[in-house]
Amino acid sequence: MLQGYWGRALLLGGAVWAAFLGGMGMGGYFFKFSGGEQGFSSWLQILPVIGNLGTGLLYIVCWLLGIGFSYEPQHAARATFEYGWTFLLVAGLLNYLAMLDAFDIAAGRKA
Repeated sequence: MLQGYWGRALLLGGAVWAAFLGGMGMGGYFFKFSGGEQGFSSWLQILPVIGNLGTGLLYIVCWLLGIGFSYEPQHAARATFEYGWTFLLVAGLLNYLAMLDAFDIAAGRKA
């Protein structure tokens, strides 16, 4: 929006918000790095955490309110549970792509 591309900003921002809200509505949860697992499996949690951090302010608000960080067995019983956390990951990764797009426009590599 700061660069004057309102249509692109509304489209990408709306897609991030839609994926985020859809993921939360489907019972998704955010990954967190606990470090309690043995060996290499604890390090496999880092990439999804970075993906979730991509949602930015939405992630911080949910973290402050404690929404979406507790994994409970009744969440896994929902049919849309896995779609939910996948949508949350997609929201974060799409926001990273939007940031890269804005950087390319500002750097003059994209019109």
